[in-house]
Amino acid sequence: MKISYFAKTREIIGRDYDIIHFPTDIRSINDVVKYLSAKGEPYSIAFANQDALRFALDNEMAKSDVSIENIQELAIFPPVTGG
Repeated sequence: MKISYFAKTREIIGRDYDIIHFPTDIRSINDVVKYLSAKGEPYSIAFANQDALRFALDNEMAKSDVSIENIQELAIFPPVTGG
């Protein structure tokens, strides 16, 4: 699965995306975030406040408890603000 990072999340992690083949017990966005956070810094820093993150599965906004089954891309980004 392609995990794309945007805005501050991308800055902290230091890359645009990762390609990761998750173990079968990784089934939801929450599971992905926990898995990535366990990789240590900078992931643990980028995902320290999961409630402040937003997610999209194959370009559709999704809540963190949604299944990642048959998904090609997960995008992770902080809330968008404007002015």
